[in-house]
Amino acid sequence: MPPTLGEPNMIKTGVNKAGEQAKAIKRILITQPKPDSDKSPYFELSRKYNVELDFHPFIRLEGIPARDFRKQKIEIQNYSAVIFTSRNAIDHFFRICEEMKVSVSQDTKYFCITEAVALYLQKFILYRKRKVFYGADGTNKSMFDVINKHKGNEKFMYVCSENQQDNEIVNWLKTNNCEFALAFMYRSVSSDVKEILLKNEYDIICFFTPSGVRSLFDNLPKYKQNGTIIGAFGNNTFKAVEDAGLKLEIKAPQPQAPSMVAALEQFLAASKKK
Repeated sequence: MPPTLGEPNMIKTGVNKAGEQAKAIKRILITQPKPDSDKSPYFELSRKYNVELDFHPFIRLEGIPARDFRKQKIEIQNYSAVIFTSRNAIDHFFRICEEMKVSVSQDTKYFCITEAVALYLQKFILYRKRKVFYGADGTNKSMFDVINKHKGNEKFMYVCSENQQDNEIVNWLKTNNCEFALAFMYRSVSSDVKEILLKNEYDIICFFTPSGVRSLFDNLPKYKQNGTIIGAFGNNTFKAVEDAGLKLEIKAPQPQAPSMVAALEQFLAASKKK
């Protein structure tokens, strides 16, 4: 049943076009796996605003086998810098290196979209002995600022999905005359979430990749937004949401909201004041 008005501790979503009070925010769908740690800021958000969070990944990633990666004719050891925009990219980079028995130079530089992604490198390298850089606020621009300071004569490898690249990164590398290669090491596939979407009514759905948006329509081709609030992370996801004809109301990263949790916090806090 949809949430009713007047329930205690609910966050109001505002006023609809008819001038009536819109429904309360009660349930949020995060289209990613549930965090492993109970200390995740998502859970604090849930407690603070008395909202229910459901976690269901809308996509799953399939690693591209080394034999298929070789067809891209990319010699990993020839690249002095690697660009990572996710932990998944890091996982598959080192998986491919292991499968191909490639030893990565200790002088390799790593440019990461966020500090959290950069810190994940500790799983694979001696962090302090490598050259690891990341943007200040989780935006592409802040990462570009860092790359620009260190690019010199670097040859960049941008590790990304076969069907999901960040065009802003590609265009920046081209515009700044960087020597680079797109290294496709994994691909995204839509998960089966049709039953979840049909059984539950969500007030907010948060997307993190264009593939996640595509998965929504792969599962429900005739999906209608009908007042559901949509959140998105990253410029490519913004575009995918809007290209799908959906209204986008929550955006991250932004200067004051470097993560989806921070963006949700701002939105819920503002809604609470209405």
